Amino acid sequence: MKNEDKTYKYLLLLAMLLWGGGWTALKILTYTQAMEVIVFWRFFLMSLSFIPILYFFKKPITLNKGALVYIGSGAVLNILFMVFAFIGIYSGLAGSGSVIITTFSPILTFILFAFLYKKHLTSVQYIALFLGLTGGFILLELENISQFLNGSNIYFLLCALIWAGVTLLSQHSAKHIHPIHYSFFISLIATIASFMYAYDSNLLSVFDEELEFWVSLVYLAILGQTIATTIFFMASSKLGSQTTSSFMFLVPVFALLSAWLILDEQIETHIIIGGCISMFAVYYLNKKLL
Repeated sequence: MKNEDKTYKYLLLLAMLLWGGGWTALKILTYTQAMEVIVFWRFFLMSLSFIPILYFFKKPITLNKGALVYIGSGAVLNILFMVFAFIGIYSGLAGSGSVIITTFSPILTFILFAFLYKKHLTSVQYIALFLGLTGGFILLELENISQFLNGSNIYFLLCALIWAGVTLLSQHSAKHIHPIHYSFFISLIATIASFMYAYDSNLLSVFDEELEFWVSLVYLAILGQTIATTIFFMASSKLGSQTTSSFMFLVPVFALLSAWLILDEQIETHIIIGGCISMFAVYYLNKKLL
């Protein structure tokens, strides 16, 4: 293995750790400020943190009609994801939410991809989908539909569906705009849109918060998003998408551990069992089609 490849793999481990810890950071933030305030400041700090990265890459920014369509669509979906994640984490567990979203997103992405592009599935893929749905059934504890509809799981499932759309948009946006520029403009548009919604919500009240709030907010916006995403993009270009995507299976593990260590959340048996089954299914779905 080349030393450069080793370096990128270590960086990928760091990125997965940062992504996993983001759910714990979001849980802490739900205790402090209103949702619209958190959403605005998250995107605002994320936009600022992209400036030195854009300077480092020094790639000329080009915007065309196609890029603007993807940026606008991506910004809307990212805002919706943040809103539903906030609501779900507020009433649910950070560890459980991360596992449900991380395992359901690639399954739903696969289904959307196969449907939109009319891909014929093999018997192995059908089996993998069945396993994925079985794992999801266990994850969501679907003993009855009313329990599901009244709980936080519905918001986690909506997040997974939205992120499936974000994933497909991101893949196709590369034809029109560089991924780093794409992420920056999404955060910039989301910042403007969330400000317009929350401008009368006492946005400056965050400066009355204590250190724990700011550590969580900076972690979520900069470490857990900007830096982790940049590492992922860089590693993908060097190691290939199949190798980098395989590291995604570590996100739920790190999320559960951080929630256990910091929030004292219990690691529930059904989350481990359902998550393992679903991640096994996702591995074969990615291996065979995506």
